[in-house]
Amino acid sequence: MTLQAIYDDAIRPALGLLPIRMTSKRAIYWMLAIHLQEDPDCRRVQVMPAGSTMEPPARGLWQFEQGGGVRGVLFHPRTGELAMKVCQERGLVKPLEPRAVWLRLAEDDVLAAAFARLLLWSDGYPLPPIGDEDAGWAMYCDRLWRPGRPHHERWPANCLSAEEFVAGLGVPL
Repeated sequence: MTLQAIYDDAIRPALGLLPIRMTSKRAIYWMLAIHLQEDPDCRRVQVMPAGSTMEPPARGLWQFEQGGGVRGVLFHPRTGELAMKVCQERGLVKPLEPRAVWLRLAEDDVLAAAFARLLLWSDGYPLPPIGDEDAGWAMYCDRLWRPGRPHHERWPANCLSAEEFVAGLGVPL
């Protein structure tokens, strides 16, 4: 999938389910940079080592774990109510069950994008400026996604790709 397809098919519809104050170019930028970091090949289910019998822990274009990001968004005071509304809009009848949401993330890119935006919103800090890779890395790696294998060497290129994409969008910073 191209960044344009991810924006058109996942991010834009997801932001349409959220309050307008959550729909800035800055939010789109960080969502794209983090997607490129987490699931650049759009596999939607974490790849496990050959021969592993473990259930892959992360799902969706933003690689959410059931007990981490999913639970965090569902039960965080800043995002819980919005997450419930998004889940209902996406047809989840039992949205307070993190496993149900987590399973759906692999097949519902709009839900995955909405949860990515909500996780960013849960941070409590303003989104870093576009291009501030260090502040973005701290937000992504240290506070929100906390990946087990962070691959910092890919971050600058992912931020640049996201920055080039959002430069052409007609939405406010």
